[in-house]
Amino acid sequence: MPRRTALLVGVLALATVSAPAYAAEQPEQPREYTPTMLVLDASGSMTKADAGVTRMDAAKNAVRSVVAAAPAEARMGLTVYGTSTGSSDAEKAAGCKDVSVLRKAEVIDKAALTAAVNGIAPRGYTPIGAALRTAADALPKSGPRSIVLVSDGIDTCAPPDPCEVAKELRQQGVELIAHTIGFGVDAAARKQLMCIAQSTGGTYTDAPDSKSLERVLPRVTASALRNYEHAGQPVAGTADAPSAPALNPGQYLDTIGRDEKRFYAVDVPGGATAYFSATMSYPRGTVPDRQDINGVRLRVFDANGSDCHKFESEQATMSKDGETVSAAITWEGAKKTGRNCAGAGRYAFQVEWGPASTDQPERLPLELLVGVEPPLAGNPGPAVAADKVALRAEGGPGLPVAGGGSFAVAGTLNGSGHYTDTLQQGEFIFYRVRLNWGQGLAYQIRYDSTPGRDTSNIVNVETTLYTPFRRPIVSDRTAYTGSGTVLPGNGRALATKPVRYANRTADDNKDRMANIAGWYYISVKLGRPVASDQQPPKAVPVHLDLTVAGEQEPGPEYRVAAAPERNTPVTVENTASQGSAAVVWIVVAVAAVLVVLLVIWFVVRSRRRQPTGFQR
Repeated sequence: MPRRTALLVGVLALATVSAPAYAAEQPEQPREYTPTMLVLDASGSMTKADAGVTRMDAAKNAVRSVVAAAPAEARMGLTVYGTSTGSSDAEKAAGCKDVSVLRKAEVIDKAALTAAVNGIAPRGYTPIGAALRTAADALPKSGPRSIVLVSDGIDTCAPPDPCEVAKELRQQGVELIAHTIGFGVDAAARKQLMCIAQSTGGTYTDAPDSKSLERVLPRVTASALRNYEHAGQPVAGTADAPSAPALNPGQYLDTIGRDEKRFYAVDVPGGATAYFSATMSYPRGTVPDRQDINGVRLRVFDANGSDCHKFESEQATMSKDGETVSAAITWEGAKKTGRNCAGAGRYAFQVEWGPASTDQPERLPLELLVGVEPPLAGNPGPAVAADKVALRAEGGPGLPVAGGGSFAVAGTLNGSGHYTDTLQQGEFIFYRVRLNWGQGLAYQIRYDSTPGRDTSNIVNVETTLYTPFRRPIVSDRTAYTGSGTVLPGNGRALATKPVRYANRTADDNKDRMANIAGWYYISVKLGRPVASDQQPPKAVPVHLDLTVAGEQEPGPEYRVAAAPERNTPVTVENTASQGSAAVVWIVVAVAAVLVVLLVIWFVVRSRRRQPTGFQR
């Protein structure tokens, strides 16, 4: 073989063996916001004076604040009622149809939306029921949608009754939620607005005066913009294992019915580890003081439908608080030998919505996350760490952060620090923290005290830490009555050991330890009042103290695996392998350049040696 050919073959061989290994991580998803329609009362009563300004001027100031603070990607519209007629008896028929969509719920045009707000002149009736229907019709027909309604009084046009309209909207789709704000309202109006919110799984907030409206409207709108965002490539599970669709590593979206079982398959190479998780977000219920249990169950089968006797489940006992439940399985059967459920091959993962309460919708969205970790090729990295990370005190006023309504749009916490957010009652919010090999975390959640502490008006608060594949690691919960509450209490913290591959061989609950690098998730819940008729719900400032500790270490050495396709949203990260692969690729690039130069030199030299009388 000529020398130059041998060199080319060597370069190709080197390129083939230098492909980096991959392991579990979900990359950042583009943040999307729930299309939200602001519905503003512009009836004649909004001309009343309040603290030196009219109620209408106070509402405009509040909406302008919302518009100024809204993310550029937010989709927000504006509907008003009461602007085209007066409030005389002769004008009632027309006034009760007086609802106008000034801006559709599209990507926000702040200048146009502000101009629309500035042009509102209050005059007429209060057709709340008709306004709800109009606002709902102006929103997209599917997916998460929100309405934020501000009113200073009761509907003066029923029928249609606003509470009945809200129930109709709920029946049309579980992803349409209405939040209401009572602006200086009496008991009757408060009851009606609370019924609208509760019928759709939304929140009600009192704003006694102009200043409070300017404070609460931005918070309620932020809450509306961060309902649970389902994400994933559409897929349809089957009723049995043999016919289950084969899924590559990635994130998928299906629907599932109460007590239904659906199957999905994953091809797992010999010696590899498969990760599979299923996530459901349960809508806020209409009876907040009733406990209801909903959950997710997972089981593994071989391709023929034989039970592999691997089972996991998670559940929520008060899912009507709007809780999210995620169950995950780590499948290591491909590392074993035997006749059934062992070695390389196709495995089927069964997902069941169970237990399932009968007052939930017939079907709900189901998120699936799939990952395949290559087998080890050498050193797994450092041994199991002895201790968990300790929480350090973080001073300062706190760094504001906006949690997301789902795993896909979780707010990012950039390492150690003191972070602050504000939650509405009924919110279940997510944040994420990056942990590389050798790093661990510790955190603590503090719910601030709020005025009007009432031991009869209890809400449930909870926080959970998840692995990159959404397996719950540890959680804590308690009751909140308006006084300051810390999770966990008594100076403790929720914490992990440093992330090491060897953690999966440890004795202390190995399946729920930090054993893979990537994004770790923190959920924070502020439940709805158990006795909702006792007192209007409140927004609560929340503080998150976070410590990320540990020096980055070499990751495990994986056997060569093909890189995932570009649209694959889940990969496994191997710092050491990727670092060494980068060096190899530099060598490959240099060698390739040398080959090209060598070929050019050979051709030029050959041409120079041709005889003078050479002809073609």
